[in-house]
Amino acid sequence: MKESIYTIPLMDAFRADDECPFCYIERNLEQHAVNFALGSGASYMEDDIRAQTDAAGFCRHHYKMMFDYGNRLGSALILSTHFKKLNEELAAQIKAFTPGRSSFLKRRKRSGSHAEPAKTSIGTWVAEKEQHCYVCDHIHENYSRYLDTFFELYLNSPEFVRLFKSSKGFCLHHFSQLVETAEDRLSEKQKKEFYPLLFSLMLEHMKRLEEEVTWFTEKYDYRNRDKDWGNSRDSVQRCMQKDRGGYPADPVFQADR
Repeated sequence: MKESIYTIPLMDAFRADDECPFCYIERNLEQHAVNFALGSGASYMEDDIRAQTDAAGFCRHHYKMMFDYGNRLGSALILSTHFKKLNEELAAQIKAFTPGRSSFLKRRKRSGSHAEPAKTSIGTWVAEKEQHCYVCDHIHENYSRYLDTFFELYLNSPEFVRLFKSSKGFCLHHFSQLVETAEDRLSEKQKKEFYPLLFSLMLEHMKRLEEEVTWFTEKYDYRNRDKDWGNSRDSVQRCMQKDRGGYPADPVFQADR
């Protein structure tokens, strides 16, 4: 199969011996987006990029990542025009705001921990804002193409199938996405081959992590003090990744000094 802008990074992710190749892909996409927005290329000075960051803003997680990245001036320049747009919209929302009718039952109702439908135009406006983030949008736009590329490689590249079979499976989040995508991308015959392979990988490596993290706890028993740690030393962060995705032990991502 001919290599492309998506096949090469995906093959590299499967060669990385990671607990989840798609977590590996997402981390690269995320770091690329932050570096593109704030890095030495100074894309934040370009009008088209600033228009995108003004419109989308950033989520809480990626604001923290930008702050840690270290380019305060770049962040300030992005925020200066973003807040100009934000304040124009806020003023318009406040001007058009009309309170809803109140009632005794509404006043007695306690707010739940789960998100509820917005009751006001301002609630709807803020909820819409929270659906977008320049970095998240970049990840989502590109990630779905990697899912498609996975199945193109699976169906057409024997080398990739070998990498897949020798992988450590996936985090639960990306595992579910593969299953959901397979429903549309594979024929009935192909599903009969793909699902047993995928499920076998998941069961094998979820059990492996259970054993590794259990041995991590047992190493604190004085009777095991002199025994080999095996692969358990970093099992805590790898179990966290396998359960929910991401890299909890990663150092802060910072600009090159």
